[in-house]
Amino acid sequence: MSYRTFAIGDIHGELPPLLRILERLPPLDARDTIVFVGDYIDRGDHSKQVIDYVRRLPRRTPAKVICLRGNHEDAWLRVLEKGWPEFVLVATNGCRPTMESFVGRQLSEDGDMPDADDLRALLTGTFFPPDVVEWMKNLLHFYEDDHAIYVHAGLPKAPGGGYLHPSQAEDPKARAQLLWCRDKEFVKTYRGKRVVFGHTMTTCLPPELSSYTPEDPGDIWIGHSVIGLDTGCGKGGFLTAIEFPSMRVYESR
Repeated sequence: MSYRTFAIGDIHGELPPLLRILERLPPLDARDTIVFVGDYIDRGDHSKQVIDYVRRLPRRTPAKVICLRGNHEDAWLRVLEKGWPEFVLVATNGCRPTMESFVGRQLSEDGDMPDADDLRALLTGTFFPPDVVEWMKNLLHFYEDDHAIYVHAGLPKAPGGGYLHPSQAEDPKARAQLLWCRDKEFVKTYRGKRVVFGHTMTTCLPPELSSYTPEDPGDIWIGHSVIGLDTGCGKGGFLTAIEFPSMRVYESR
């Protein structure tokens, strides 16, 4: 039987909430596990610092540290491979603050856009150090223990109905769904081993189906077999973690 697992939601470039959450966890030992569900970067001002801290965390804690890939890490890997200006240039995706955190300055401007050199680096992702790129490539698509299945976004639909276990998501489209899907039917109808995910802000999930403070849609969302952790960190909200098996909730606010 597993010991304790602490699942932590989308951080989105906000270092102070991450530090507060980790400070509020109980003392950990080698039997414990910390699972990050992805989206360490974009929107907030500290993407580089968040990645640096998360990468160093295994040297700071005796607990096992699991880092999943989020859709924002996946998006930047696509940018690095073949470009994706439709992602990079959408202001709400928060890509510009990510580059600024890595280069240590505000981007030079030419009107409303970065100047030519900075824009080229932004559109190609070449500001990322090679070791960070390699780290993003090696992030897991899912993790599973006795308590739950942990993914960034949700489970892909099975061809014959129902949902695939992440280990069955072998083709690229199904694997992408683990990082990108937003499926209201999944949170309403899925019945199976508990799934813990981020990606979709809890304010977008049906509050009447949550057993945890349904009167406050911004809180963690706890349904029958699924738990949504994205409480809006980096988007005006806060960071949330949950402990298994006790189901104790931790917040950065």
